[in-house]
Amino acid sequence: MKKSIIAVWMLVSTVMLIAGGNVTPKLSPVADIPAKACKTDKIYVEKDVNLMWQDQAYVDAEDGAYKQKRSVGKAGKWKHAENYCRRLDYAGYADWRLPTSDELQHVHRIPGQVFVYFRGEDFWTSTPGAKGRYYVVYPADAYRYEHKTKRSNYIRCVRCLNEDES
Repeated sequence: MKKSIIAVWMLVSTVMLIAGGNVTPKLSPVADIPAKACKTDKIYVEKDVNLMWQDQAYVDAEDGAYKQKRSVGKAGKWKHAENYCRRLDYAGYADWRLPTSDELQHVHRIPGQVFVYFRGEDFWTSTPGAKGRYYVVYPADAYRYEHKTKRSNYIRCVRCLNEDES
């Protein structure tokens, strides 16, 4: 009898030990999708000048590239910025470009913050300055400054609205 009680106890202990392994509940396929995947492409439409602005989240790699004077995504040197906008396929459109300094100054002079995703640092423009430099616009004061093309700045692309989009 003692042997059978010990055997039953060992069996129950083993079953409980095995059952106590990974008991993480199985999630539904919808719950497995990260929240970031549900973010939609955001844009800001500036109707008075018929412009559509890219309004996309900045990621850590882009912030790091900005700080380390490298080029990744929506941050980088001037040539990268020009190519990034030219190749951008975003929000169903593929005719994006780097904004002029006048366009970028205009959007940053609008009262309040019009962009969901913004950075408080300089943004590249397509407007050339002196001696191979290009203008950047600082969003806080909407003022433009000349920067060397090898410097890393943030990028925000723009496109012109067609008549049927206005």
